[in-house]
Amino acid sequence: MRKSIQKIQNYKKEGKKITVLTAYDYSTAKYLDQAGVDMILVGDSLAQVALGYDNTTDIGMDEMLVFTKAVSRAVENAFLIADMPFMSFQIDKTETMKNACKLIKAGANAIKLEGSSDFVVENIKHLTQNGVPVMGHLGFTPMSTNSLGGHKIQGKDADKTIDILKDALRLQSAGCFAIVLELMPLQSSQFISQRLRIPTIGIGAGKFCDGQVLVSDDMLGKYDRFKPKFAKQYSSLKDIIFNVAKAYCSDVENGIFPSIKESFMLEAEEIEKLENYR
Repeated sequence: MRKSIQKIQNYKKEGKKITVLTAYDYSTAKYLDQAGVDMILVGDSLAQVALGYDNTTDIGMDEMLVFTKAVSRAVENAFLIADMPFMSFQIDKTETMKNACKLIKAGANAIKLEGSSDFVVENIKHLTQNGVPVMGHLGFTPMSTNSLGGHKIQGKDADKTIDILKDALRLQSAGCFAIVLELMPLQSSQFISQRLRIPTIGIGAGKFCDGQVLVSDDMLGKYDRFKPKFAKQYSSLKDIIFNVAKAYCSDVENGIFPSIKESFMLEAEEIEKLENYR
């Protein structure tokens, strides 16, 4: 049985840290779920790490739905969130609701969207008032990379931190059950987290958030086009995959694979029939 919003929010009250990781395929999601991850995010980061796009803005709803369905089939215990991709919630309330409901029908328990403009806040209100759980996303917002001038730390002084807090309070009032805080000083995220009722999930925002999220491909050392400073690499799947593939190629080229162990055999009498065939 999947975890509920109430359980996740109670973790904040209990002081229990919340664990979140991304997943984009069935097998990865299955193992993350079995490992006890609290929330799994089908993030639009899959645009880069799974599909090879240059930016997260390149992915669309059709692709997000395919990956959300795949992950949903694997997840039994974690709370599942799907990212609303670029231009899926920036048009109007009707289009936003339509796209959010597609992701919910695909198996997500909630959706996540970026920003805090008046338009976004009104869309969040519309979603939450109509039964669609929403996670917010503040600080560095990847969809706004161009307007932010690149991957830059947000909340770098007291005034900017207070501005982010005000935005966070607006999202909380609009009905968000949690908020991702990305790329900000740990003191800033601590200041914000302490003043919200709902959990904060940090990514590059220090240890004082109520939980942490990482892109699994960064954590596993699988994606090497860009390595964020804040991402701790726990393994090097890139090396494992490379070395295994090289060993496989060598075995095939040298006649080592497949061996008798990996082969099927005819009965002796059937072999004799073939040998006697003219």
